[in-house]
Amino acid sequence: MILIRIAVALMLSIAVSVPAAARQAGSECPPAGSTVEQLRLLKIGKFVVPDAAAKRALALALTACLGHPDPEVRDGIAFEALSAWMRAGDLDRATLITVRDTLFSMLKAPDPQGFRRPFAALVLAEVARTDRIKSWMSADERDALVRAAAAYLPTIDDYRAFSDTEGWRHGVAHTADLILQLMLNVEVTKAQLDRLLVAIATQVSPPRIMSYHAGEPERLARPVFFAAQRKLHTDAEWAAWFTELAKPGVAVTWSDSFKSELGLAKRHNLRAFLLSLYVNVRESDDAGVRMMLAPIQEALKQLQ
Repeated sequence: MILIRIAVALMLSIAVSVPAAARQAGSECPPAGSTVEQLRLLKIGKFVVPDAAAKRALALALTACLGHPDPEVRDGIAFEALSAWMRAGDLDRATLITVRDTLFSMLKAPDPQGFRRPFAALVLAEVARTDRIKSWMSADERDALVRAAAAYLPTIDDYRAFSDTEGWRHGVAHTADLILQLMLNVEVTKAQLDRLLVAIATQVSPPRIMSYHAGEPERLARPVFFAAQRKLHTDAEWAAWFTELAKPGVAVTWSDSFKSELGLAKRHNLRAFLLSLYVNVRESDDAGVRMMLAPIQEALKQLQ
């Protein structure tokens, strides 16, 4: 208990000392006036910061830590703190807007180490969740978030997932989590769902000699499942989506996919995605979800 009180006191002093510039957008990590050890105390203290204004300032400052090379700082402190505060409803609209816009910029900025963009996408999933739970974005703001997610996912070409020394990157999975929150939001329109479905299709079986191995197919399948639950698409539309998805592309045909590394990788990734969906669709009683069963079965046949 004493240690937690010390942690709270230290983090309150850090938040108060954060410069005005850093309160507008994350710029350095650890935040000015703090140390990594003090950030560790924030986690020990269960991210408790009693002063609301200080907590908001610290939330903005911690966005800079989403690109930190130490997974304890990046994932275990910065992401977990931001997630905890957003899920508790502790950040006001102005702070959420600043966090969101800062993350938008991160998705477009150079990321030589490959940490910042994936974790920007993951925190954007938490921002999207706040709007899903209690709507606060305007239609235009929500559309900007949809467009940002749909534009970013196809550009991902760093497929590193987890490293024992560097922790998670996992850009495809993290962006799929963002898209999942948007698919679940009843304020997101059918046209916006379609834009997101197009984006997902680009990463189900990308034209790369790369095999997903860290749960990416399942993460990509989840938003598709919940999009179907919205019951906004027809049987014909789902059939068309899966037919297009199952095309082997110009590099290989499924009949000779066992004769090339690219063919094996594409077949592996597509099959993993389809099987993940198939298991869940087959067990579902939801009428919208069941629309996907026949198209999935037909797509799997194409791979035999």
